[in-house]
Amino acid sequence: MFYAIISEDKPGTLEQRLSARPEHLARLVALRDEGRLLVAGPHPAIDSEDPGPAGFTGSLVIAEFTSLEQAQSWADKDPYINAGVYQQVVVKPYKKVLP
Repeated sequence: MFYAIISEDKPGTLEQRLSARPEHLARLVALRDEGRLLVAGPHPAIDSEDPGPAGFTGSLVIAEFTSLEQAQSWADKDPYINAGVYQQVVVKPYKKVLP
């Protein structure tokens, strides 16, 4: 089943986000390579693909896991958590309908 991992950044953590980004992306690439990643990306703080110093307000990952517990465990190990970027992470089941 798919699970949505919805994360919210702490304000003022752009530098920490950029520093932890390579490790964060490596985990997403691994999910992709396993055929389990539906979509992933950040939420820009402003209406722009490149928000520059405005940074980001969080992230969305939708990926396949065998259970909610497995999805939560994966989310809990995100490098952005260790770097102090995320202030909240919500994991919930997701049912893909379209396309």
